[in-house]
Amino acid sequence: MGDNLFEGLPPPSHHQQLQGKENEEEEGKEGNQISFSLKTSSSSNNKEASPKPVLKSALKRPKPTESNPEAAVQEKRLRFKMTTDASETQVIEAMQKIASHIKNPTKFSKASKLAIQLIQAGSVKGGTSEHFFAVLEAAMSSTTSCTDPSVRGDYHSLFSAAQDAAECLNKRQKNQLTVWTFRAVMANDFLTDDSFVFSKTASKLKDAICSLPFATEDDDIDEAATLKDETETGNDEDDKKQTIVESAEENNKDESDPFGLDALIPSSGKKDDRAKGRKDVATKSRKDDEEDTKIFLKSKREALISCLEIAARRYKTPWCQTVIDILVKHAFDNVARFTSQQRDAIEKLWASVREQQIRRKQGKSVTGKLDVNAFEWLQQKYSTEKISIRHSVGASGDRRCQQWLG
Repeated sequence: MGDNLFEGLPPPSHHQQLQGKENEEEEGKEGNQISFSLKTSSSSNNKEASPKPVLKSALKRPKPTESNPEAAVQEKRLRFKMTTDASETQVIEAMQKIASHIKNPTKFSKASKLAIQLIQAGSVKGGTSEHFFAVLEAAMSSTTSCTDPSVRGDYHSLFSAAQDAAECLNKRQKNQLTVWTFRAVMANDFLTDDSFVFSKTASKLKDAICSLPFATEDDDIDEAATLKDETETGNDEDDKKQTIVESAEENNKDESDPFGLDALIPSSGKKDDRAKGRKDVATKSRKDDEEDTKIFLKSKREALISCLEIAARRYKTPWCQTVIDILVKHAFDNVARFTSQQRDAIEKLWASVREQQIRRKQGKSVTGKLDVNAFEWLQQKYSTEKISIRHSVGASGDRRCQQWLG
């Protein structure tokens, strides 16, 4: 026998080795599972014993999802509409405060924006129209002009928005709003740097001039009467005379019926008195309407003349010159629609425009530069050209027109 006991035996198979390894791995896994189950059981016991901590993220307000942004916008709009709802008493108090502050030029911008918000919210109604008109009246009574650069835009925005609330005003208030719109909107549109806006405003002014009736002699007489300087002492004397006359009439009535017995005697003509009273009321209302119409036409003429003068001041701007020439010529053609003093102003303005046109054609200018516009330059050039149906050939057979006809 040899020393090696395993001599001559085959080597151990590979399958037996794999089975041994697998048995060892299964034993290790079972041990790990037992340890993991012990750990989980202990941790679960600890969690049940202690309360769960509150996360800070759970206390935050949920944000709106980005997938539906329209819902968030709709919520904001609904909130805004709820905040604008106010009672009529609150609206009146707000308008009174605005009217007290809008006279101050330093507070005009903020007060006008608040008034615009009331208009946009629909707060101007029949019950608040008088207070709203008081706001506009206080704005126009300010010491600062409507065309002042510091408040020009605010005046334009306020009276442009006021057109939406014109339905709630009566006839007299509507007429006054029309005059204020000429001064606050149209006059400021003539101070723009946009040629399209300037031309459009000039067209509106021409239409407004055409809508005026022809001036009468009574209008000239009324204008001459208003131009006279009335001193305060003269007005006081007239008031004193009126009070003296009224007191004398009352004394005469008392002397004719010292015991007041006329009131006890039944009057025989009550029907006649009632009919006469109705006629007096109708006559008085008609006279009031005529007086309001006269005042409106007078104010409208003055506002249109003011707009015309503001437009004429832009004459040094080259692109404004042609529009101003047409506008002033239109006013001169309709000069009969204005009063005597206004006719003189329009005639002087038209003479000045004609003089400037002649100076431009001669190559002269107030500024010392050649400010002939493109229209006048082409008009002067082509006025001496001979246009022929033969395209590039002149009427006389030469080729003078070839260059500009192409």
